[in-house]
Amino acid sequence: MSIGNSPEDDRPSIEDDRSSIEDDRPSIGRALQQARVDAGLTVDEVSGSTRVRIPMVHAIEQDDFSRCGGDVYARGHIRTLARAVGLDADALVAQYDDEHGGRPAPTPAAPLFEAERIRPEARRPNWTAAMVAAIVAVVGFVGFTLFNGGNGNGGSSTDVAGGSTPAATKPAKPTKPVDPKPDPSDSAIAAVPQDQVTVALTAKDRKSWISAKDHNGRLLFDGLLEKGESKTFTDKEKIELVLGDAGAMQLFVNGKEVGDKFQPGQVERLTYTKGDPGVG
Repeated sequence: MSIGNSPEDDRPSIEDDRSSIEDDRPSIGRALQQARVDAGLTVDEVSGSTRVRIPMVHAIEQDDFSRCGGDVYARGHIRTLARAVGLDADALVAQYDDEHGGRPAPTPAAPLFEAERIRPEARRPNWTAAMVAAIVAVVGFVGFTLFNGGNGNGGSSTDVAGGSTPAATKPAKPTKPVDPKPDPSDSAIAAVPQDQVTVALTAKDRKSWISAKDHNGRLLFDGLLEKGESKTFTDKEKIELVLGDAGAMQLFVNGKEVGDKFQPGQVERLTYTKGDPGVG
């Protein structure tokens, strides 16, 4: 009869077998990297298909989960990458839980319901008090109106019948007739100096862009002329114009209106000298 250990005591236990199998498993990062290489995929391709950033893929393949932002995000990245390279996502997530203290316990819902149950109800507006206040205001207004009306009737009946006496008014002063505005061709535009060229523009129908230069090429104006606005340019030799919408403009050169029939939206480049009007 032997007193030593029985043969059964020398056999490895189930826990030892499980530990041995788990120790033989490749790490999560190594498994993902090997599966990606076997699938012929690059890190850029895996990142593009999973929307997991390239530095994150490299870190996970090196078993560095610190960049994931927590266990919940790490599990999500592992599951996404495993599906992309054809591995069992549940098995890798379970391996991660074994290596990192297990899956966190779910948050109990009871405190949430308790908080909802004890939350005070919102106070409803007191419509009865509002209606009472409105009625009191109306009654007070009516009483005030009747009281003032009674005091007004206590005056002379003759005044009431005859109505109020109109106040004496001063006779209106005769207004001075306003002289009609002269036509531009008969006013100051017509009296332009003869020793220089004068060009006057008015946006008669609509706004238009214009540009004006003197004989030296110096820019006199470059901008938008709104409807009804006018610009006058003078130079001792010539004025060069560019009209963005010539059909919208009324044009006077040296006091005389230029009667050219420009089309709406027509762009015109014009040059005028002291001897004009005459299209340059």
